[in-house]
Amino acid sequence: MPQLPRRLVAEALGAFGLVFIGAGSVVVDSFPHAGYGIMGIAVARAFVLAIMVTATMNISGGHLNPAVTFGLWVARKVDLRTALPYIGAQLVGGIAGALLVRFAIPSNVGRILSYGTPVVLNTLTLTQAITIEAVLTFFLVSAMFGTVVSPEAPRVGGFGVGLVLLFAILVGGPLTGSVLNPMRAFGPALVSGNWVGQGVWWVGPLLGGMVAGLLWGRVLLPREPDPAS
Repeated sequence: MPQLPRRLVAEALGAFGLVFIGAGSVVVDSFPHAGYGIMGIAVARAFVLAIMVTATMNISGGHLNPAVTFGLWVARKVDLRTALPYIGAQLVGGIAGALLVRFAIPSNVGRILSYGTPVVLNTLTLTQAITIEAVLTFFLVSAMFGTVVSPEAPRVGGFGVGLVLLFAILVGGPLTGSVLNPMRAFGPALVSGNWVGQGVWWVGPLLGGMVAGLLWGRVLLPREPDPAS
């Protein structure tokens, strides 16, 4: 298989897993004898992110998130011809994951919870919600740069990235859902038709990814040797 299609399949597969487990854990939490609450949701989402990043990082880089791809583009680690197809593949995978939640979990429960579509706390202002998502996504994308992208990265696979999602959900989950990934909100919203707050989960994560990309691209990543030297 040509290189780019292979990478796009990996991105779509990873995104599919993130949304199916992420949205599915929110829906199943409401079932009798589940009730694992925010900690259970945080663990499920953190583990699936860690595993899917680890599984795909040697194929596609393990982005699985438009905010990560955008941050890497800002840092000039990917070009636009790669970034745009990556984001498209991530959205397709996210939609597929949300569709599976809809068809695999009893519809009355899933429908009530909009198939795991995140919710912004109604006492937050738009600025507060975007800020929370931006700051937490900054940590997530920074972990991606520091543990996956950097040539000096420790050999921990995607588990450093997954651990960020664990603490991010514990802090921001009750406030914004700690989405940190536009694809995670887009797929369930498309399937459920619930678009409330969608801008928060695009603007915030993309801002966080942009700031992380600027910081790591210009300051923190080791300088590549000049081929002319």
